[in-house]
Amino acid sequence: MKIFACQNCGQLVHFENISCMNCGAPLGFLPGPLTLSALIPADGGGQLALGGTGEIWLACANAEILGCNWMVPVDSPDGYCPSCHLDSTIPDLDAPGNLEGWRAIEIAKRRLVYALTRLNLPLTSAVNPQGNLRFDFLADVPGADPVLTGHDEGLITLNMAEADSAERERRRASLGEPYRTLLGHLRHEVGHYYWDLLVRDQGRIAESRAVFGDESVDYGEALKAHYENGPPPDWQLSFVSSYATMHPWEDFAETWTHYLHMIDTLDTAASFGMAINPVVVNDPAANAHVGFDPYHAPDVDRLVNAWRPLTVALNSMNRSMGQPDLYPYALTPPVVEKLRFIHALVQGF
Repeated sequence: MKIFACQNCGQLVHFENISCMNCGAPLGFLPGPLTLSALIPADGGGQLALGGTGEIWLACANAEILGCNWMVPVDSPDGYCPSCHLDSTIPDLDAPGNLEGWRAIEIAKRRLVYALTRLNLPLTSAVNPQGNLRFDFLADVPGADPVLTGHDEGLITLNMAEADSAERERRRASLGEPYRTLLGHLRHEVGHYYWDLLVRDQGRIAESRAVFGDESVDYGEALKAHYENGPPPDWQLSFVSSYATMHPWEDFAETWTHYLHMIDTLDTAASFGMAINPVVVNDPAANAHVGFDPYHAPDVDRLVNAWRPLTVALNSMNRSMGQPDLYPYALTPPVVEKLRFIHALVQGF
């Protein structure tokens, strides 16, 4: 995520801010230019971006209820920003905790949509009119089957329980995962969506199988075997996570997730001008200055060579604070080749 500054006073501000913490100027994210801008009232209603081109913007229809800071053009047909527009089903807001949970989910989803937009990835299917990206946020109902987080032909379902930090931590611990986040869930599930769009619908299944394995093996049986037997003992040699070993579809989605982790974090580092140069290591490959656009890197090696020293630094910072490693994974050569396939898909679309 690139950094933003208030056009009124120059104070650095966060992607989620609705006002400047220094001067109090109202802020809004403009989906077209992908920038966070200070706003001023426009004659006749609406708002103008300070220093902008004169286009009139309105707040997203979810601004009041969700605190959504994305703006929409004055002629928007439904008043929802590009992120909120993707919602197919929202939770029952009369149920305790659902409004707070929905707000947390939408914060993560806006980061996801920002990344997909910067990558110029489609949010609609060119071959399946029913396969456009959309989201259902559902809560478990007593006496009914639990809501399963997953993807089905463009529809991503997320169990509202994942928005409860205590419940999410309980599930993380019970499954032995190093971390579990809302943004991670969304990045993973959207990976399944783009397997459909960029692999299946583009006739690249054979290429994908050569890298991730045969996805035609029975998914239900693979899922059952994974939870009964666990991952192979040497899974770290070829997979980015233990869950990636479950089925080639999950391997693709997990690798996709880590690709998005990498480019977004590297983009943040580049925006702050970070340079990683450990003086105790006399190895040029261990020194990295993130002086390129990670969203449009020329090749995956450029990403990996910057990512490895950055994660060592970030993990060391976390350890200094007594926190778990920020990125407790290893990018082995087989994982890098999987990332290379993802990179080619994304950059070649």
